[in-house]
Amino acid sequence: MNEDSPDDETTDETLTHTDDSGEVQMVNVGEKPDTSRRAVAEGEIHLQPSTIEAIRDNDVKKGDVLATARIGAVQAVKHTWETIPMCHQIPITNVDTDFAVHDDHVVLTVAVETTGKTGCEMEALEGVTTGLNVVWDMVKAAEKNADGNYPDTAIRNVRVVEKVKKAVSG
Repeated sequence: MNEDSPDDETTDETLTHTDDSGEVQMVNVGEKPDTSRRAVAEGEIHLQPSTIEAIRDNDVKKGDVLATARIGAVQAVKHTWETIPMCHQIPITNVDTDFAVHDDHVVLTVAVETTGKTGCEMEALEGVTTGLNVVWDMVKAAEKNADGNYPDTAIRNVRVVEKVKKAVSG
């Protein structure tokens, strides 16, 4: 997770977000050296084929679905520390977003880079989940059935697919 333990290794017996009396606390990363970090997360939203076609043809009433979702993903990455209670505010040095549009789903991949004392996995995950939620919001009128429900719409398989940490040379 974003808040790495002092040695980046935790066991089931180690609780890094509580103190000896059980009070919730942020992990103190002040003594850790700065490292170059990268995390990549991915997820998918399943949609009706007609909705996928409308996305491909840029024919969704609300506008360009993927461009809007890209903006939402980047904003979410930058604001993760405000929505995940124990995340530190970290310097984001780069965010890459990539969409793959398939016949019945869209895959969003978000790569986040930072140089600092703690990782950026939560930022990548926030980018993916928010980006996919933006897709849903942009296409929800097309996805609703007669009862106003979304029987074919689902966000699935959100996960971290890569984590890299290396010492900063200097």
